[in-house]
Amino acid sequence: MKRIALWAVGVGLIPLMAAPGPVSGSELTAVQIVEKNVAARGGLEAWRKIQTMVWVGHIESANAPAPRLPFVLEMKRPDKTRFEIRAKNQMSVRAYDGHHGWKLRATGDGKPDLQSYTAEELSFAHDGPGIDGPLMDYQAKGIAITLDGVEEVEGHKAYRLSVTLSSGVSHHVWIDALSFLDIKSDRVSRNAFGMSGTVSVFYRDYRATEGVQIPFTIESGAGTGKATDRMVIDRVALNPPLDDRTFARPGVPGRRNTVSIDAARPQPLRRPTGAVPSMPPESSLARPRSVLRAGEGR
Repeated sequence: MKRIALWAVGVGLIPLMAAPGPVSGSELTAVQIVEKNVAARGGLEAWRKIQTMVWVGHIESANAPAPRLPFVLEMKRPDKTRFEIRAKNQMSVRAYDGHHGWKLRATGDGKPDLQSYTAEELSFAHDGPGIDGPLMDYQAKGIAITLDGVEEVEGHKAYRLSVTLSSGVSHHVWIDALSFLDIKSDRVSRNAFGMSGTVSVFYRDYRATEGVQIPFTIESGAGTGKATDRMVIDRVALNPPLDDRTFARPGVPGRRNTVSIDAARPQPLRRPTGAVPSMPPESSLARPRSVLRAGEGR
């Protein structure tokens, strides 16, 4: 729900701009596509009013220790995130407070293992999409958008946008030509052996939640011939109270030292209504940036 034409823009040496005109095969410019995307998702003002967001759901993965893993994802502007997942009575947590990140997991003997983010994990968290993704209010975020062309994504015509963050990191977002909602994005990921590769993420099942559109299924691995990982959102809360201590590293006086997927959760969680008919029948981030596998690095 992400990424300024190279380092010169990142340090403010040249003005921020999107592609000035349409490319071959497109009747719209990058600016127009982004404007339509923002409108389709509920509008800029509606998203600006959202200061906190919580997703409660489950993860489905053939690589996970259980077929359905409950998760809670808490987000707070500008870029705080906390992701909790439970597997066989063991808790895994990854949190970022906007400057520092930490991760907690159970070891083989059942004792908690608390570690700081690596430099790579900090960079990944810093470049995350936040609550509303890279296209929403992209100028204020120092992001450059250009139109690469028009492609087909799962049988749907889609605009491929190149998104470059202020950090210089670039990736792509595909916008459905009918609904103008995000239907796909890619990102660079590393496996357990340190090898990098591009992962495609698909956003499906958009639903209206208090006037904004949110994808309730985020899937990676589709079209690769391998088993997919799916993040399924069951409930969403907009603007619940989230104290900054929620994202702070445990063990510091005055901060939340316990980690629980059941306790201290904002209630009630509002259920979405409606759906976008122009999306594929089975159709984020995933927004953003979303953890799709237990213990996966961010």
